[in-house]
Amino acid sequence: MKTMTCKQLGGACDLEFKAETFDEIAELSKKHGMEMYQKNEPAHMQAMGEMQKLMQSPDGMTQWFNNKRKEFEAL
Repeated sequence: MKTMTCKQLGGACDLEFKAETFDEIAELSKKHGMEMYQKNEPAHMQAMGEMQKLMQSPDGMTQWFNNKRKEFEAL
């Protein structure tokens, strides 16, 4: 079982996610992000804006995702 925080995954808080695989932890982070989006939580909205900038470049998003996967695997 590995642990990463919302901040480590591009978010805005110290909430911890625990999972066996990177795909599982990414899904937990996504669910949390959707909850924060629905609440219009300011810090998370800012973090989501930064992620949207990355998404404008397919290579940028892929590189970010691969780096996070490597970070998870190194835990």
